[in-house]
Amino acid sequence: MNIGLYAEMEDIDTMKVNDSALSIFLAMAQEESCSKSENIKFGIRARMRSGKTILNHSQFLGYTKGPDGVLVVVPEEAEIVRKIFDLYLQGNGVRKIKRYLEEHGIKTATGKGIWSTSTIDRMLSNEKYIGKVLMQKTYTPDFLTGKQKKNDGALSMFLVENAHEAIIDKETFMKVQQRKSKTN
Repeated sequence: MNIGLYAEMEDIDTMKVNDSALSIFLAMAQEESCSKSENIKFGIRARMRSGKTILNHSQFLGYTKGPDGVLVVVPEEAEIVRKIFDLYLQGNGVRKIKRYLEEHGIKTATGKGIWSTSTIDRMLSNEKYIGKVLMQKTYTPDFLTGKQKKNDGALSMFLVENAHEAIIDKETFMKVQQRKSKTN
C-alpha cells in the first residue's frame, strides 16, 4: 500500500510524524501489502485445485480466448502450429523452422515477421497444444520484487486434461518430446 494513501486513510499528517513513527507506518503498509498478496495467491490456488484453468497470456498462436476465458482454436493459426510440429518431425531444427516461417511470410502471434528460436522451441513443448493446461509452472516468491521463479517442485502444480480443444494430437506431441529429449 502507498504510505501516502495509508496516511491519508488514517488521517495522519506525515509532515508532523517523526522518523520512528514513519517507519512503523511503512511497516504496517508493507504488512498489509503482504497480506493482500497472500490472500490473492490463496484464491488463485483454490481455483487451480478446483480445475478451473488460469491462462495469463494475451497472444497464443493457434488460440484466442473465448468469452468464458477458455481457449478457442483459430483455424488459420492452428495450421501454422501443425506445420511447425510437422517440420520438426521431418528432422528440421528450430533454426530451420524459423527460416522456413520467415521465408514464407508467416507471422508470429504478435504479427511480427521475425521468429524467435526460443518461441518455436517453447511451442514444441507446450502441453496446451494437446488440450492440457499445467498451472503454476512459475510462482512469485517475493511480493516486493514481483519476480517470477520457475517452479521446480517448491509448490504443487495442477494439470487439467481436456481443458480446451487440442490442435496437435497426443501421438504427434509425444513424438516431438521424444525427439527433443534426444537432441538436448
